[in-house]
Amino acid sequence: MHCCRRATAALIVLLGCLPWLAQAAPAPASTCPTIPLAAANAAAVRAPSAPDAWGGPRPANAATLSDRVVAYSIDAELDPVKHTVRGKQQLTWRNRSAQPVCSVYMHLYLNAFEGPGSTFMTEQRASEQGFRSNVPTKDGEYGYIRLDKVVQGGQPAKWTFVQPDGGPKTDRSVIRIDLPQPVAPGGSTTLDIDFFDQLPRVVARTGYYGSFHLVGQWFPKIGVLELPGERGATTPRWNAHEFHLHSEFYADYGRYDVRITVPKGYTVGATGQLVGTPIERDGKVTHRYMQDDVHDFAWTADKRYAKPLVKTWNGPLGPVEVKVLYNPEYESNAEPVLQATIDSLDYFSKTLGPYPYKTATAVVPPYGAQEAGGMEYPTFFTADSTDTVTPGSLQRYMLDFVTIHEFGHGYFYGILGSNEFEEPMLDEGMNEYWDQRMMTARGQNLVLTTPWLRWFGIGTRITPFDMERLGASLTDPADPLGANSWDRLSSASYGTVYSRTATAMRQIEALVGTPAMARAMKLYYERWKFRHPSIADLRQALAEGTGKPDLVNAAFDAYVYGTGRTDDRITQLTSAEVLPRPGYHTYQGRQVLVSSQAIEKAIERYRTRWTQQHPNAKPWQGPFPYRTVVVVRRDAVKPPQTLRIHFADGRHRDLPVTAQGSWQRFTLVTPAKAVSAQLDPDDRIRMDANPLNNGRTLTAQPQAARRWFSELTALLHSLFVLLATL
Repeated sequence: MHCCRRATAALIVLLGCLPWLAQAAPAPASTCPTIPLAAANAAAVRAPSAPDAWGGPRPANAATLSDRVVAYSIDAELDPVKHTVRGKQQLTWRNRSAQPVCSVYMHLYLNAFEGPGSTFMTEQRASEQGFRSNVPTKDGEYGYIRLDKVVQGGQPAKWTFVQPDGGPKTDRSVIRIDLPQPVAPGGSTTLDIDFFDQLPRVVARTGYYGSFHLVGQWFPKIGVLELPGERGATTPRWNAHEFHLHSEFYADYGRYDVRITVPKGYTVGATGQLVGTPIERDGKVTHRYMQDDVHDFAWTADKRYAKPLVKTWNGPLGPVEVKVLYNPEYESNAEPVLQATIDSLDYFSKTLGPYPYKTATAVVPPYGAQEAGGMEYPTFFTADSTDTVTPGSLQRYMLDFVTIHEFGHGYFYGILGSNEFEEPMLDEGMNEYWDQRMMTARGQNLVLTTPWLRWFGIGTRITPFDMERLGASLTDPADPLGANSWDRLSSASYGTVYSRTATAMRQIEALVGTPAMARAMKLYYERWKFRHPSIADLRQALAEGTGKPDLVNAAFDAYVYGTGRTDDRITQLTSAEVLPRPGYHTYQGRQVLVSSQAIEKAIERYRTRWTQQHPNAKPWQGPFPYRTVVVVRRDAVKPPQTLRIHFADGRHRDLPVTAQGSWQRFTLVTPAKAVSAQLDPDDRIRMDANPLNNGRTLTAQPQAARRWFSELTALLHSLFVLLATL
């Protein structure tokens, strides 16, 4: 360490010479086989997990909701002036594998915000679209987590920083800890860890602003040891990725017992239930929160919180305490957030499965801390905040939607335990789909207007799923939906994980029928709750539950595992009378040549006689039938759909479009003339890149220009939704 004594402080930091930045790590003991890390390109699992993965489906009479692997006992003390947290953690971890384990991997997420050398901030600089509000971090506003001690059974453990995804060597969001004593197969070990947090100025859903503190990604958190048959693993492997710009979390289920000490006068909210009465001593108050069968823990503290808004929701598994924390400037937000949370509890419990916890806490971020909004943790989430809560306004729509969206993560990220690093579609995308189902069930369409236009009752009404479709990059998708969260063309491409997944799932629902999709999603939830499913497990559940495996598999191959583009369009529509033609005709057993002049005279006589015989005929009626020809062109992915031809007599014919070539021609002879043709008349093919070319009329119609305006305004709003939910 002589170099550190001679170097300047800045050089010390750059060289990583401070003792707490890295410790020399010995090679793992030879008694332990090497357990590799999940690959940096891991994503889009294709092989379904084994039936007994993660201990198998959880039976109704199980003693615990999850097969608990970890237990965290943490003492944390907040200094709200320096914005620091000093923590002592006792982590107990169980080795589920059949081999000894000599090294474990842990996440130090908070180091993503320590400076420009982290993977997170490196990717942020390279991002084309920025991130959330993209508020720059100034000097003195960075944050980090420091390990001060790791002890196993009284013996100190050594650790070193690693970059599993090939990120910069200056990234310190993952460490390998080499254990003094191996953990035997099926055995457990306990690590005593001292750590120190310097919270950043609120950024990417954690940090401080004034007296407000949102403490997320704040403690050393062990990675997941996956076994063969779990999420595509064929041998034991550690799953512990760097903290990327768009990635979030993945961890084992277990028990959290956390004691939070804050100055007197601060209100605390956290994951789980408050146990006992807070203990006051020396001007400080300690709050104890506990929660079983979750895989993360976050909390908040602020001396400016108003009296929390609290209500009890009586669910199928018993009462749930619903709480909203807010600052006085956003008092008007509290009631809408509370109601949206209660409505979400009801909807998700009925459509997926009963909410299994006893609390649900929502936080409305204060003015100036908007970057803290729109984030989820088990039983605890942050909503949006707005100055306008008028029903029907864009701001109220966003307040309700973000509340529903963040609550919904409690199912897709929380109870199902999706791997948000490798398969963000399973959380962000599937959650977005179910949120929009709930918004649709609420009848909560978006109305784009202005105050003075609203006074005249003027506005553009857009359904939730129409809004999603317009932001789904259907014309030129850059990445498969199943790709991981960081190996993507751009932030905009990552954003399609939300909207494009919701659109693809809506298409599957439309094609198989809503009752079938409802059954399939309940099957998925019941089979995989507390078990970490993969994309292949979702596909299998949807195929079984809908009874339409061919349709489901085709959609997954096209959109989830590939970048399939659908664009069916009508390129020809003609409808003309079928008239006699000149030439040889058979008459009384002989071939007779009929001239054009003779045919024209015969047609005229026939028309005159028919008109005399049908004086009250409708305009569309006549003596001759009509031949209608429609040509449909098909590009890339070709889902089955319907062509509807409308006729002048008010009738229509539905014809199946099933050709897997580049075109399909339809020819009909009918009494009435066709007036228009429409592909997908029931709006089931949600992935169609250009719905405007799906229809054709014999005469020009002005509706298309109005539809272009509607689509443009909806697209603008979809961008707002993306920024709010990323």
